[in-house]
Amino acid sequence: MVNQLSVKLCKKMAYQKVSADRRAPGHTQYLDNDDLQATALDLEWDMEKELEEPGFDQFQVDSAETHNLEHSETTDLNLDSIQPAASPKGRFQRLQEESDYVAHYTRSVPKSSHCSFCYLLKLSCTAIIVFIFGILIGYYTHTNCTSAATSSASIEPHFYQDILKTIHAEDIKTTFRNLIQLHKSEDDMDVSKKVKAHWISLGLEDVQLVNYSVLLNLPGPSPSTVTLSSSGQCFHPSGQPCNEDARKDSSQDLLSSYAAYSAKGTLEAEVIDVSYGTADDLKRIKKMKNTTNQIALLKLGKLPLIYKISLLEKAGFGGVLLYVDPCDLPKTAEPSSETFMVSLNPGGDPSTPGYASVDGSFRQSRSNLTSLLVQPISASLVAKLISAPKANTKNDICTPLVLPNNEIRTIRMQVQTVTKFKAVTNVVGYVKGLTSPDRYILVGSHHDSMSGYNGQEWASSTAIITAFIRALMLRVKRGWRPDRTIVFCSWGGTAFGSIGSYEWGEEFKKVLQKNVVAYISLHHPVRGNTSLYPVASPSLQQLVVEKNNFNCTRRYQCPGANVSSIQIQGDADFFINHLGVPTVEFAYDDIRALEGPSFLSEALFLRHSRSMEELDPLFNLHESITKLSGEVILQIANEPVLPFSALDIALEVQNNLKGDQPGTQQLLAMASRLRETTELFQSDEMRPANDPKERAPIRVRMLNDILQEMEKSFLVKQVPPGLYRNILYRVDEKTRQFSLLMEAWEHCKPLASNETFQQALSEVLNSINSAQVYFKAGLDVFESVLVGKN
Repeated sequence: MVNQLSVKLCKKMAYQKVSADRRAPGHTQYLDNDDLQATALDLEWDMEKELEEPGFDQFQVDSAETHNLEHSETTDLNLDSIQPAASPKGRFQRLQEESDYVAHYTRSVPKSSHCSFCYLLKLSCTAIIVFIFGILIGYYTHTNCTSAATSSASIEPHFYQDILKTIHAEDIKTTFRNLIQLHKSEDDMDVSKKVKAHWISLGLEDVQLVNYSVLLNLPGPSPSTVTLSSSGQCFHPSGQPCNEDARKDSSQDLLSSYAAYSAKGTLEAEVIDVSYGTADDLKRIKKMKNTTNQIALLKLGKLPLIYKISLLEKAGFGGVLLYVDPCDLPKTAEPSSETFMVSLNPGGDPSTPGYASVDGSFRQSRSNLTSLLVQPISASLVAKLISAPKANTKNDICTPLVLPNNEIRTIRMQVQTVTKFKAVTNVVGYVKGLTSPDRYILVGSHHDSMSGYNGQEWASSTAIITAFIRALMLRVKRGWRPDRTIVFCSWGGTAFGSIGSYEWGEEFKKVLQKNVVAYISLHHPVRGNTSLYPVASPSLQQLVVEKNNFNCTRRYQCPGANVSSIQIQGDADFFINHLGVPTVEFAYDDIRALEGPSFLSEALFLRHSRSMEELDPLFNLHESITKLSGEVILQIANEPVLPFSALDIALEVQNNLKGDQPGTQQLLAMASRLRETTELFQSDEMRPANDPKERAPIRVRMLNDILQEMEKSFLVKQVPPGLYRNILYRVDEKTRQFSLLMEAWEHCKPLASNETFQQALSEVLNSINSAQVYFKAGLDVFESVLVGKN
């Protein structure tokens, strides 16, 4: 439509110029040489103006208000000012393909008895020469413009490798060591400023510090304690006795073991071993004991902690002693006496739930997010409480820690925490896209969260994102730009519940939900050194498998097509669960950790027994993660058609409905219709769009809009705490069902007609139906456009 309008406008302008000259007083019927040249040049000028790219100069970053801090440097990314860009390629091709293009702008010389044949011949020759000259000017102007900014259609596969080959393990290692040294002498704000300065030195555009004043829950002035009522023995969470010498030796360690946003106070009650705290565990326990206001001895893992805490709260418990069983950890990790922290915050600033913590926002008083007293303790303390050896191992077989049901242990637990408003800082910069600057690929890492937990993890994450920025900017400085905008984010406050990413996402939610194409997570890229473990949205699994197989080396194990859509830790949470953004995360892990219970990474230890340089001494794993993530970023940012698979979503839905749960027949029938529709969509629309000979710019833009939004159909309104609202993500590798259905079924196995389960079935059914209608509507729109053109 835009192309036809442009052509008609050019015709009308050319006609008006000629007509005006013919009607002008003092002029003859004929156009002399000067008039003809002026007309041709004016026509070229009008056409060039019409063909100019309007979107590139519209990407402006306005200064924004500083958030809550006098020392803040925040100038927020004003994403509202970014307008959709239209590529000139479609219009120019349209003009070239007009069969009567030349005829529109050439006029036959009118007959006159006053003109000689020679004069007419001379005039005609001049007109032809000028016209050809104008065409040549237009052609070379167009060629120069398009060559100045490389189009993604002309990018060969090796182009990405040319960018990525400048990434070297030694550079990542140097950056990592500098960050570790920086952390020893600087606070969080200074670390953020140094990250910002480094990114600016690499050439990243408009790097900003975005600050939010948020409510943090921190350790109290004195350590929490656990006291055996029978003997009066008092212990700190690490297992050390409560004496003055222990406080002096490791005062920081004693304060570091706590649950952020737990209730605080004192409780004396019986300890009941609930194992992992699943629904089945609690059903078994409640048949044997009264759980009202008792203290649960809970193992971390298998299910999200927040979900298990909600179950214990419903069961009537008053307190929780939380620990990590050594049998669940790899042999290389021995944190039996190590203290750790956890966060009970589902995400964002607790004082502003659902909205951003900007100046003037109403602040709710929410010092605790649960009524339970929750205290993490070491495995060595658990062994003392149950009178068991600290390491119960025979013939390399680990025996889990268990408190026998027939034994009674009464303890008094005291939990002390303080809440205060503090600054959380995000570092945000971007490389503006050329043809679609209003479409964003977000790349997220995180920096030190003021707590020191998982001390080297943040430096690993920041070093990797910095290495990719360095490689990308080397190419940008040579005149190339990605088609879509790449936004780089280093989040703050991650350990307390992804606070920095949530607040930024809530502030810009209206813009982000329309414009974000994908999120690439670099949360904890190197957790082990034996296996590459990619996690991706269903729509991106095919791309991840392709990149993984292509970059697979002999040195490291390659898991093939082992790509999952499961819940992950870190700052991707908001973008997956509130925006429905397709997400990718590459990470190295230990096979033993992958085989053990999930969600053990929710425990943030003050220090690790193995440093990052022990895990990856040459930083080859870091280099591998940087290149894998970088290639995915570049392909999403540059491919004319987004490399998403609609059919893979339908296949994931069908796989998640396998099982013995009742009432799924209707869901399977709906899933079958979804698969048929996505197969048609993939073959009729995506295949032609990926063929440069059949590609039409307006159809590509429409197609990308559909691909970008397709996972939003699977966002449900209400889910149990800790489970994803995006039901395409399963709880872990060991479950093959929708987490919403699995949780509801666990609560009502005896009663298949339970209202909770029926409601969960309805939520899933409506999501599948919504997706099927969405793709069907997309096919109808394309068909209408095609009919309109014909």
